[in-house]
Amino acid sequence: MKKQIRILLKSLASAFVIAVIISMVPFQAVCQEVQNDVFRLHILANSDSDTDQALKLKVRDEILKYTQQMYKNASSKSEAIRLTDENLQALADRAKGVVRDEGFDYCVTAQIADTFFDTRTYGNVTMPSGEYPALRIIIGEGKGHNWWCVMYPSLCVGASADYQALKKCTDDREYNLLTGEKRIYKFKIVEYYEKIKDFLT
Repeated sequence: MKKQIRILLKSLASAFVIAVIISMVPFQAVCQEVQNDVFRLHILANSDSDTDQALKLKVRDEILKYTQQMYKNASSKSEAIRLTDENLQALADRAKGVVRDEGFDYCVTAQIADTFFDTRTYGNVTMPSGEYPALRIIIGEGKGHNWWCVMYPSLCVGASADYQALKKCTDDREYNLLTGEKRIYKFKIVEYYEKIKDFLT
């Protein structure tokens, strides 16, 4: 009798796992579409000291100020990436200018790279985890806590994010996933899946 109960419980557990996986397929597909529409910003501080962390935020402010004008007429992620690539040296120079003005002599590099991001919430928008193309600004050794946001569409200002820009560059399914009722457990499952995929590749 106990053996039959164990078999039954295992069967029910297996059925539950399969049901969860099947229910996650459409959700994961929309998360993947979001990754295809979004360009992100990743700034790495020299260290975790208070001064280096404060410097990171000043560099962030300068980069966002510069790219706000740069992306003003961008109508797609690919166009935002093209504009960024064409202005990489200018972006690096802007960041270096802030570093020098604050009295530091750290080197600064700017690059576009595919980068893994955990699930992150900006105001009322939850961005699924995964690998996204990103502008990476590395200050000095780049060993401090980093800062990230969404460059295109512009969600770098938290609760004041440009939701009209978000709606403009996503379809209804993507927009509802990002701004609708939060399904934290689903985002977490996607995050674990993406981390395993990132590790294996």
